[in-house]
Amino acid sequence: MINGKSLIIGMLAGGIITASATLLSTPKSGRELRSEVKYRGDVAIQSLQHFKTDGSDLKEQITKTSKEGAALLKDLSQEVKSSIESWKRTVEPHQKNIQTYLTQIEKSLKELEEKTRKEKEEASSTNP
Repeated sequence: MINGKSLIIGMLAGGIITASATLLSTPKSGRELRSEVKYRGDVAIQSLQHFKTDGSDLKEQITKTSKEGAALLKDLSQEVKSSIESWKRTVEPHQKNIQTYLTQIEKSLKELEEKTRKEKEEASSTNP
């Protein structure tokens, strides 16, 4: 990316080269040429001032936008954290209920397996 100093140096060098080429190839009188060179110099100075002003405005806007973005991200992260905590509080009682139900199901399965095993043993012992 071109920085401001390089841009200004390039514009000045271009202006000097243009002015030199104009001086060497112009069919105008010295007085006309001097007034035109002065006019073009003033225009170049105004352009540089506009670039400087626009650059400062852009810099301020970028600074402001980055500060606003940082504040927005901070607020967003706090809201997300709060939402996650709320979700955890909402889900936690259900997790305990599910765990209780799973424990009961495991107990019932073990009892059923034990009952089935005993019935098989009884059926095996009565049917030789």
